[in-house]
Amino acid sequence: MGKKSLGVIGGMGPMATSVFFEKVIENTVAGADQDHINMIILNHATLPDRTSVILNKEEDTFLHAVEKDIKLLESAGVANIAIPCNTSHYFYDKMQEMTGVNIIHMIDETCKAIHQSYGDQSKVGILATNGTVSSGIYEKGCNAYNMQLYKPNKVYQDQIMNTIYNVKSDLDIDVNVIEQIITDLIHNEGCSCVILACTELSCLKLNDEVTPYCVDAMDILVERSIEYSGGIVKKEKN
Repeated sequence: MGKKSLGVIGGMGPMATSVFFEKVIENTVAGADQDHINMIILNHATLPDRTSVILNKEEDTFLHAVEKDIKLLESAGVANIAIPCNTSHYFYDKMQEMTGVNIIHMIDETCKAIHQSYGDQSKVGILATNGTVSSGIYEKGCNAYNMQLYKPNKVYQDQIMNTIYNVKSDLDIDVNVIEQIITDLIHNEGCSCVILACTELSCLKLNDEVTPYCVDAMDILVERSIEYSGGIVKKEKN
């Protein structure tokens, strides 16, 4: 299978985009430079904050800004576009209407992968921004695969948001807070797994006790990005 170029609309945030790029490299089977996939990364850090745009109903400000990125990648001849930002997928349909290039649907791919592992009627926890949670994109995704999304209570949600924005601001992070929330969702709320549905959370190093219960949406996007671009995904070593 020939290689196809991948376009990446990044900058939401820059740290998460860097982690995405590193994960693509780390998870590609490669014995030489030429075995890796070709990528064009736009680190558009000044894109409007997705949570603010959704909560304030100012969608057009984001869509006008991101359309230029989509057209730029389209003119560069990419075969697929990856957007390592969960919240931005609230605008997925409108973004896909802007181009004939396939935009990899991070949310649908993640829900599909969870369903393959846990099956119908699974109860799925979510750690995400207020924008992602309130947008209903993961609720819709889970419903499509006959699964139930479980949202954290307000206290937990505030702690999750603080952690996400501390990562963006390069402030000290108390990873224990996130690990405790995951533990509670699994052992007390009966969730089968918990989606790490914010790319900032992908930047955290979680302990081995909670990691098996986490499905990182970024990891799913990384795998699909490699596959759709003609690369080979490394399989986990047990």
